[in-house]
Amino acid sequence: MYEVLSDEAASATVDAAWAGGVRYFDTAPHYGLGVSERRLGAALAGRPRADYAISTKVGRLLVADPDGAGRSDDGFLVPADHRRVWDFSADGVRRSLEGSLHRLGVDRVDLVLLHDPEFHEQAAIDEGYPALQDLREQGVIGAIGAGSTQWEVLHRFVTRTDLDAVMVAGRYTLLEQPALDALLPACSTRGVAVLNAGVYNSGLLARDAPDPSSRYDYRPAPAHLLARAQAIAAVCARHQTTLPAAALAFAAAHPAVACLVVGAATPGQAARNAALVAAPPAPAELWADLVAAGLLRPDAPVPADGCPDG
Repeated sequence: MYEVLSDEAASATVDAAWAGGVRYFDTAPHYGLGVSERRLGAALAGRPRADYAISTKVGRLLVADPDGAGRSDDGFLVPADHRRVWDFSADGVRRSLEGSLHRLGVDRVDLVLLHDPEFHEQAAIDEGYPALQDLREQGVIGAIGAGSTQWEVLHRFVTRTDLDAVMVAGRYTLLEQPALDALLPACSTRGVAVLNAGVYNSGLLARDAPDPSSRYDYRPAPAHLLARAQAIAAVCARHQTTLPAAALAFAAAHPAVACLVVGAATPGQAARNAALVAAPPAPAELWADLVAAGLLRPDAPVPADGCPDG
């Protein structure tokens, strides 16, 4: 996304994440029309399968489109030699997973997520979810979940189905916490693991000093959110920490959050993320000052004694 990435750079990024302690990797057919799955599988191929976990997603089938090979995909800088077809049917889910296993070069995945089910919610609940249930019962997959940027749809899935996990993207971050009111409490009550993704809000919180080139939800950041991120960064600097470090620590602090899912496009980014998590904790006063400045909800859990718990 945004720039061309070579196979070699992708493999080196996975290597850097592994060196930093990462053992859970998330992908999807949607990402680069299968390129993400292929590259991830190739990068992990030499490692014992029992040493890492993979999640992928269903809901978009990839259909060959030879006429598109000469043009770039809409959203990812890869050849558009396939096209996406929404399909949350039982057959679509099985076909999607079969394709993912082939591209990843593995015989099982640890978690399969219904990907952006809000676009076909009824089909995802009535057909896609039961198909994943069957696959889980057969031992073909380890766990099932749903992933979305919309916390409301995830809340409905948590309360209406028996999910193992949800991946909430961008809706529980240092910038904004709309998932705090209903989704995270429901996950805690029902024992659903929260995979907190998009914790940099697509890049707005990834820099020590956000600027007008920063993105929010894959688009240029709106002025009011850029100003908010800059204000948070200023408070972080006064406490001798950085905006990205605080963003990671906060995003991990809620007791419902099982792990963070943080993107990286280069080995340096992967190493930096690992270093930020391992860095000395921010002082507890940081969180109090953010609350006092109206930059953080007072009811949001913060890292105990200034350090993340996950």
